[in-house]
Amino acid sequence: MANKAIFFDRDDTLIEDPGYINNPDQVKLLEGVPEALIELKAMGYKLVIASNQSGVARGIVTEDVLGQIHKRLEELLGEKGASIDGIYYCPYHPDGVIPKYRRTSEMRKPSPGMLLEAAKDMEIDLNESWAVGNGPGDIEAGSRAGCRTILLESRGHEQKVQPGRIVPDYRAVNLKEVINIIKMHARGRKPTVEAAPVVEPKPQTVEELKPPVLPRGEPEPPPQAAAKQEAAKKNDEEPTTNQLLKDILDQLKLAHRTSMFGEFYINRFVAGIVQGLVFLCLFLSVYFLLGPAGRLNAVLISLGFAILFQLMAMTFYIMQGPK
Repeated sequence: MANKAIFFDRDDTLIEDPGYINNPDQVKLLEGVPEALIELKAMGYKLVIASNQSGVARGIVTEDVLGQIHKRLEELLGEKGASIDGIYYCPYHPDGVIPKYRRTSEMRKPSPGMLLEAAKDMEIDLNESWAVGNGPGDIEAGSRAGCRTILLESRGHEQKVQPGRIVPDYRAVNLKEVINIIKMHARGRKPTVEAAPVVEPKPQTVEELKPPVLPRGEPEPPPQAAAKQEAAKKNDEEPTTNQLLKDILDQLKLAHRTSMFGEFYINRFVAGIVQGLVFLCLFLSVYFLLGPAGRLNAVLISLGFAILFQLMAMTFYIMQGPK
């Protein structure tokens, strides 16, 4: 009897995708992955990873390290009681920098080579199987192999299939929804929208059907006028959200202008002059130190004045701060 399987893409489907993973420590399971795999295996499915790994051809990761990465993935799943039945990957790419892997390959998605090889190795009935991934290549490979397909729109990013590409059979936002789709398909039905209950109108009494009696001398306003009066009254009672936002924005602009063009403090001006004297004293100390006479006393005096002026400048800066 042939087996049925779920073919998963790896990155951003089962584990986080920081780019090209080239270290086992980078492997992090996405939320809910172990629980979903356990449930799918209990439904009788083989679980297979089919992943393009052009990083090998690009020289970013070796096949040995890739094996360590997949071993780490299986270890993390095993800690949660989950497991994978097979991992298939394609290391080839026509633009690779490693000559051994620089070529086209039927194993590389959107070609169905990996799925066909797994089906042969594990006696899988592809017509009873599913392909799940977050990219158009995953969907096309699954469809060409004869599987039903689910496009995983993970992390709130809607995946748009380009014109001319194969359209997925279903779309899901996470693996929990993937499981629900597979279960409903197995039951031979699609999700239905429950109709809203019909509420019978309550019969009105004769008193309720009578028009309201207005005080004498006040004519009944027409419906349009009444609606306008109600809207005007509402506008008078509370400002609109747009008006409130406009007022807040005006206040922020005013505060910004005030901070930009505030009072010019005299202390700041004096502090700037004193700071200039500091640099002058430092220059003189260097001049006396490097001079032919080597006037040590003059150097010490210049440094003393530099320290004094620096303290004065700091004092003036502190004094000119906001009151």
